[in-house]
Amino acid sequence: MTINPSAAALIARSNRLGADPRNTNYAGGNTSAKGTEIDPVTGETIELLWVKGSGGDLGTLTESGLAVLRLDRMRALAGVYPGLDREDEMVAALDYTLHGKGGAAPSIDTPMHGLVDAAHVDHLHPDSGIAIATAADGEALTTTIFGDRVAWVPWRRPGFQLGLDIAAIRDANPQAVGCILGGHGITAWGDTSDEAEANSLRIIETAAAFIAHHSQAEPFGPELAGFIPLAPAERRAKAAALAPTLRGLVSTDAVKVGHFTDAPEVLDFLSRAGHPRLAALGTSCPDHFLRTKVKPLLLDLPAGASVDDSLTRLQELHEQYRADYQAYYDRNAGPESPAIRGADPLIVLIPGVGMFSYGANKQTARVAGEFYLNAINVMRGAEGLSTYAPINEAEKFKIEYWALEEAKLQRMPAPRPLAGRVALVTGAASGIGKAIATRLAAEGACVVIADLDLSKAQAAAAEIGSADVAIGVQANVTDEAQVQASVDAALLAFGGLDLVVNNAGLSLSKSLLETTVADWDLQHNVMAKGSFLVSRAAARVLIEQKLGGDIVYISSKNSVFAGPNNIAYSATKADQAHQVRLLAAELGEYGVKVNGINPDGVVRGSGIFAGGWGAKRAAVYGVPEEELGTYYAQRTLLKREVLPENVANAVFVLCTSDLSHTTGLHIPVDAGVAAAFLR
Repeated sequence: MTINPSAAALIARSNRLGADPRNTNYAGGNTSAKGTEIDPVTGETIELLWVKGSGGDLGTLTESGLAVLRLDRMRALAGVYPGLDREDEMVAALDYTLHGKGGAAPSIDTPMHGLVDAAHVDHLHPDSGIAIATAADGEALTTTIFGDRVAWVPWRRPGFQLGLDIAAIRDANPQAVGCILGGHGITAWGDTSDEAEANSLRIIETAAAFIAHHSQAEPFGPELAGFIPLAPAERRAKAAALAPTLRGLVSTDAVKVGHFTDAPEVLDFLSRAGHPRLAALGTSCPDHFLRTKVKPLLLDLPAGASVDDSLTRLQELHEQYRADYQAYYDRNAGPESPAIRGADPLIVLIPGVGMFSYGANKQTARVAGEFYLNAINVMRGAEGLSTYAPINEAEKFKIEYWALEEAKLQRMPAPRPLAGRVALVTGAASGIGKAIATRLAAEGACVVIADLDLSKAQAAAAEIGSADVAIGVQANVTDEAQVQASVDAALLAFGGLDLVVNNAGLSLSKSLLETTVADWDLQHNVMAKGSFLVSRAAARVLIEQKLGGDIVYISSKNSVFAGPNNIAYSATKADQAHQVRLLAAELGEYGVKVNGINPDGVVRGSGIFAGGWGAKRAAVYGVPEEELGTYYAQRTLLKREVLPENVANAVFVLCTSDLSHTTGLHIPVDAGVAAAFLR
């Protein structure tokens, strides 16, 4: 079916506006268009309103993300509007104005778009516009900057009444092309899609130019002695050292995934005298504080403070933050308010180092950080011209614990089994490791793919998903520094670590007399020593986080089965198998489970078999190499070939809540080899 021209123009405009972060934040703002279509029932021409649906993102908006309403019915709702006290009822009333199946769910801003008498309307959250909207004298600044071309609308919570207010202002000011919404953002309109877009950009760019020309030189005040940013390597090392404890603190109520940034804007803000005052004021735009909470947790120590001193102080500040947030909830909650959603911070600011942001998943955590960066830009603009004056606490609470927001949260799909967990898989660019990483990501985990070959690790990560799902890092597991670097990469990319899979390995098929010391050392260094180094580095994180965790060893049937011409490989696999038992005994008190998998005959997709091991094992058994998988299958009880995905399935099961009481176990994934039965 051909898309309506008005809707097509709306989607193109939305994508252009949403592609530039100067115009609006991710999933923030909304756009609309009015047009006509033929009613398929009556054959008459009807007016429709297309508007971005609830929760959508302008930059990636498609036709399926549009709500479609009958304009006459939507506007008729003004006749039954019961007033501010019952304003929320109007959201459900919008369902009776939908055209056909209605498309996406209408957002709370839909009345603004339908009631304003203009064919095309944009509501956006640009930093420059919100800076004016949150300035103490924002109304006067609006007049100074725009004259009568842009009107001022005092703060009002989004909803039907705000739509009526803006419509009235539009009617009373026909020369205006838009308005500044106090404490919130901007709205612009036009008779055509191009005109609306041009008016939106004109407001954004004019505000930005005015701020750039008239702002005082140091909006956040002078630099604070001792708060200057650390050198890049030093600040990232400190961030990695703080991350495990921080992750544990912010996960007191619910496990969070993290994101770290040391963006110049963040570091500059934290180096200035005004940052404690401004951080305490919190954000203003509803989209901002819904993602960041009303204020961040700010470490009140200089950049050079030691890691130990910083951790001690962060624990004290976290306790105070939780008490303050509970008090904020208690001051503002009413009998019908939703229950408190957790008192942990979502933004943690570390002077000289940067910002950690947290959420239920990596994307949410990253976007929260981006929103606080938006808030810093807003504060800079407002302070440069005037004084930053966000909406008050009571209004913030009404937004944060709005029944409509609660309903939106309740509509979210149930999390996948490994949601909120961060996994590190070694040797994961191919074969068993890649299958494991793929399965863990499919079940909701964030995954770090560590491999000797960086380009292959990055390619494997890209196959799995975006950087919000998987990243690739280079790691020679025999090198202590590289192992630690891979763990640090997980901490900086995802805020923590929960699940480690020791999979890196290689094999040389040689008899005892053919095996050299170098052969022996190579295999023991990669698998026995490498697993030890990875487990030790990971255990430090798991213990500091106090969230439990899983360590899984990919051992082998050969750890318990004696076969010919395999002395070095089988011996090191036996070493790995006993590491499982030793670490299970040692780490149990921290809630860390340690288990192993004993695969056998994983030929297809295996890097080990493709690297010459397959040919040598085939020669040992007297079969063609291409038939080795079939040979292995026929010697099993189930007569089934073992694939990398079968091993991945076992890893997944070990890490789920279904086996929460299992540690020190080895699971055979060999299709049944009686000689390798565990006794």
